[in-house]
Amino acid sequence: MDKNLQFLEIKRMDPKVTPVSKRVKNYREIYGHYSTNDASKQSGRCIECGNPYCEWKCPVHNYIPQWLKLIEENRLFEAAELSHQTNSLPEICGRICPQDRLCEGACTLNDGLGAVTIGSVEKYITDEAFKKGWKPDMSHVKPTPFKVGIVGSGPAGLACADVLVRNGIKPIVYDKYEEVGGLLTFGIPPFKLEKEVVLQRKKILQEMGVEFRLNVEIGRDISFNKLQSKYDAIFLGMGTYTYMKGGFDGEDLNEVYDALPYLNSNVRRLFDPTNTDFIDMKDKTILVLGGGDTAMDANRTAIRQGAKKVYCAYRRNEENMPGSKREVRNSKEEKVEFLWNMQPIKILGKDKVTAVKFLKTRLKKTDVRGREIPVIIPNTEKTIKVDNVIIAFGFRPNPSPWFEKNKIKLDEIGRVIINKDSKYQHQTHNSKIFSGGDMVRGSDLVVTAVFEGRNAANGIINYLRDKKNKK
Repeated sequence: MDKNLQFLEIKRMDPKVTPVSKRVKNYREIYGHYSTNDASKQSGRCIECGNPYCEWKCPVHNYIPQWLKLIEENRLFEAAELSHQTNSLPEICGRICPQDRLCEGACTLNDGLGAVTIGSVEKYITDEAFKKGWKPDMSHVKPTPFKVGIVGSGPAGLACADVLVRNGIKPIVYDKYEEVGGLLTFGIPPFKLEKEVVLQRKKILQEMGVEFRLNVEIGRDISFNKLQSKYDAIFLGMGTYTYMKGGFDGEDLNEVYDALPYLNSNVRRLFDPTNTDFIDMKDKTILVLGGGDTAMDANRTAIRQGAKKVYCAYRRNEENMPGSKREVRNSKEEKVEFLWNMQPIKILGKDKVTAVKFLKTRLKKTDVRGREIPVIIPNTEKTIKVDNVIIAFGFRPNPSPWFEKNKIKLDEIGRVIINKDSKYQHQTHNSKIFSGGDMVRGSDLVVTAVFEGRNAANGIINYLRDKKNKK
């Protein structure tokens, strides 16, 4: 077979997906794994573009054509080494990145021939390499006297720790929760990301020299001043946990829940089946408000809890949804009913929710980001009876009280402002403090948090190196 025409002979083949009838009865990941042969064949479909659009569209700029070539040639450990040069959490990004909007969406073959299955191969590389005993090579690392405190063990914090420890700097990661991962662990449902995957990454990082101090909240269990005095630099990667509201009546009624506490309670129930303190949607009619991936997570969790009916309402049409197309498709397959172009205006009920009132919308012109704006159509009221409402309108940062005292500047919605005049990437207006991820960008993708955590680590490395040279 002509290598350059292999994509014509071998069609795109995704890993097997668990049938709907089986997958809605448990919380296991629904996507299967490639065999070595299938991973090699699918990787071989890459035509090795001279200007690889997939690589440019990837937020961490993975060396995608190169590691696809290595997998085609069954050079697994080399592919794992190369994958980790740009991404600290490749097995996680391979599972939860919206590849349809990123690398695979930009693939040259996506125009009618079926994009290369980049995400599934990325997952295969690290999963299979770990299974066969591969570990990051730390033999060349020369220890330094520097120690860096990292606040938050989400994607940005883990990525920052990964780059620092590979450069001989000791990272100590603090997190207020009992386990690492942030929303990777306590937000994203296991049917998208099984928690064993996050725990395995934790173990790898620990073996590399990263230290974790869990159940420790800065400002409560240890003051930020004390933290600063212990370390040569600080990285803040505390994410976004303030739930956004719609601003209409009824949001505070009983049986109306924010998406994150709902998802969190379900994950904790799975950790401890004896825990009765969780939000249960069994045999109820549920309405999820929102169109992003968090809304899809809530949809599919309610289905698995045994909800009688799940609606999902979004004020724009399907083409303008911010969530992954794959997750919308999965929700549809699992019998979620979507209500497009529906603007909620009031949640009805006395002591608890009984219904939600909507107005229909139409889309007109574009806003500054190029998205069409939903405009309400008069006299189009519609009321839907429900037992529970889950609000998934997104998240904003929740800055700590000690930010201001320590010269950590914030914008009007609470995001940390990076000092643009600094020569060090991701340095705040306090020279010792760096930040990245959602608390700088606002709620965004896991892969962009990884990118910023890695960049911040490089900023810290240069800052500490210059500091050492000045002595």
